[in-house]
Amino acid sequence: MMEARLQMEDLCRKIGFTVEQIGVLLTGKVLNFSGSLYSEEHRRKFNVENAEIKVFSDSTKPNQLFLYINRQPIIEWFKEQWNISKDRRTLNPKINKEEKI
Repeated sequence: MMEARLQMEDLCRKIGFTVEQIGVLLTGKVLNFSGSLYSEEHRRKFNVENAEIKVFSDSTKPNQLFLYINRQPIIEWFKEQWNISKDRRTLNPKINKEEKI
């Protein structure tokens, strides 16, 4: 379980949480968060307002911890945010041009 905690701490740090926020998450408490979260997979930050962030353990996988945002796995949340931003750029090509400037 110690390795799982270290991996979760590393993930939280890469995403952009502070040491204090990581401490709250690793105690199993809900962290209310507004700000930006970084996705290594998508190589960009996504903004979030008033999100509930929590680390869960699963009894079927006792040596793993899972990070959730608004009761959704963080990986799925990042994919959803990516698709929303991609759709926004497709619907409004002007946004895409402004991002390149």
